[in-house]
Amino acid sequence: MKIEGSVALVTGANRGLGLAYAKALLAAGASKVYAGARDPASVTEAGLTPVKLDVTNPQDIAAAAKRLTDVDLVINNAGIARWGSLLSKDGAGDLRDLLDTNFHGVLALTQAFAPILKANGGGALVNMLSALSWLTLPNSGAYSISKAAAWSLTNGLRDELRAQGTLVVAVHAGYIDTDMVANVSAPKTSPDLIAQRVVEALAAGREEVLADETSQQIKAGLTAPRPIYLGEAAQA
Repeated sequence: MKIEGSVALVTGANRGLGLAYAKALLAAGASKVYAGARDPASVTEAGLTPVKLDVTNPQDIAAAAKRLTDVDLVINNAGIARWGSLLSKDGAGDLRDLLDTNFHGVLALTQAFAPILKANGGGALVNMLSALSWLTLPNSGAYSISKAAAWSLTNGLRDELRAQGTLVVAVHAGYIDTDMVANVSAPKTSPDLIAQRVVEALAAGREEVLADETSQQIKAGLTAPRPIYLGEAAQA
């Protein structure tokens, strides 16, 4: 996809990775970048066009689709994280919240904007997933479920949108240096670097982005003699 001259919508664009995406698109020559946020006043970066958009709010999505008819690139970046046991008293509620944003929010926004992308020549749809789409760590069960569901959704959307000429891109990454994992003490990748790699992938027409070493290693581990998602074997 040609980024120069494009019109993009980035969800969750007021900070973190979403803001990095928006800035990278402007730097690559996008003519307009709509920055979706629950509170549009929180979008303060020069050059961005704030849009009130909570991806779990059908009214926000409908209003955005009615207004932003010039969009030819959608980046589904907005997401939440919850950590804890699936079997805890909060496990079911956490999973519902995660699916509402990380899965149903992506689907609802895509349903609203797919006709707009079609009308504007096809364009592209980018879904921000995770290396945890393929792997569950201690206390990541609910989050991993939501991202695995979003990965399957992305594959389904790719099949359905191919006929209208829409490029569907799945982005996988490990820990990214944002507020979401501020309390995690592990190697993290700069959000600016992730965004730049995705912009390059869009320009090259690639359908999958393994945006860091972690995602590359985990993807390779899916076909290991003992697949990585099985974890360590139990000791006899």
